[in-house]
Amino acid sequence: MSKPKIILIGAGGHAHACIDVIEQDGGYQIAGLIGVPEEMNTQHLGYPVIATDGDLPQLTKDYQYAFITVGQIQTPDHRIRLFQQAIELGFQLPAIIAPSAHVSCHATIGAGAIVMHGAIVNAGARVGNNCIINTRALLEHGATVEDHCHISTGAILNGDVHIGAGSFVGSGSVIKEGITLGERCIVGMGLSVRHNQAAHARFVGNDNS
Repeated sequence: MSKPKIILIGAGGHAHACIDVIEQDGGYQIAGLIGVPEEMNTQHLGYPVIATDGDLPQLTKDYQYAFITVGQIQTPDHRIRLFQQAIELGFQLPAIIAPSAHVSCHATIGAGAIVMHGAIVNAGARVGNNCIINTRALLEHGATVEDHCHISTGAILNGDVHIGAGSFVGSGSVIKEGITLGERCIVGMGLSVRHNQAAHARFVGNDNS
């Protein structure tokens, strides 16, 4: 039985990491990428850029599945816009989980989320829609990551942490158990967050602790 085809919306560096996970997962056949006009007909790990964002309505006639492969650091806005557009057009956005990741059967992963190589999502953890759980990130028991978040490489969310929608947690940062980050927070790389952070907080290694 042939695998369902999927298009990847976004043709930058994060798309390469997603391609590798999708290939390893083995559940979908990548039909091509959606990029900006100047990227048309270029190749990414052997897959062509076949269309631009403006072509998405037409592509619904040929493809049922799509996945957002634009990265997120400073702002989630681009990923949110593309995700909402894809949903409104009728695409299905599956969750993609690397075979080397561990996702507890007692955890939940939202639509369009990706759990990358070596990541761990433990019992009772919940990952929302359109999230990136990057390589070797750890979500401990009861942790909640709301929609449109990026938990970066090697980050640790201890038990019962709550990450508000649209937030970014940088590589190697550790969030103390039970801590809440409001929506659209940014936590820089290699930091220890020991106190709750209000919405839109930027925890980047200054006097906050």
